[in-house]
Amino acid sequence: MSTNTSLTPVLTPEHLATAYSYGRYRKLIDELQAEGKTTGPQQSEALSHYTHLNVQRMQRLDKTTQLLPELREAVQNLKQSYAWLILTEGWCGDAAQIVPVLEAVAQASHGRFTTHYFLRDENLALMDRYLTNGGRSIPKLVVLRADTLVEVAQWGPRPADAQQVFVEMKAQGVTKEEFAEKLHAWYARDKTQAIQRELLALVRTLA
Repeated sequence: MSTNTSLTPVLTPEHLATAYSYGRYRKLIDELQAEGKTTGPQQSEALSHYTHLNVQRMQRLDKTTQLLPELREAVQNLKQSYAWLILTEGWCGDAAQIVPVLEAVAQASHGRFTTHYFLRDENLALMDRYLTNGGRSIPKLVVLRADTLVEVAQWGPRPADAQQVFVEMKAQGVTKEEFAEKLHAWYARDKTQAIQRELLALVRTLA
């Protein structure tokens, strides 16, 4: 998580209006997955398989995510309104584990947060403002003031503990399959708790 003191809007209202709502984002992925496809310019059997798994993950999290009481209280006590700009793709395993939690938090805010989903590969100029160690890692959450579209905070691409797992496995040179298995096992054990705690810390900086 980081904060930004720049007074320059991240994007125009017109650009923000092109974003997907959560419902449209999910519908797009479902429709593409039914055709054996995924979001983005690259298409392969492997990416289609990841997308199929991600649809199942999002469906499960949409039904089972229970917010921490203190997180729910924090978002409902905010005085300002914010736009949550979320960079994502349907094939991304981390996004499937995290995006439903972001949406649950926004829904609990009673309008203090609105979510706006952008596909990474269709918005590379925007994505390249939010690189992680030089890479286009997603999902990425950028918090904007609703009235000015000025950035006030950002988070992502994954909780700190999961990021440490990623760094360690990358250093070990594990295969993509091994990486995916270990990372999703971490998410399953954590049950969204690390994500929620970090989002709580972010929300408290906005109070």
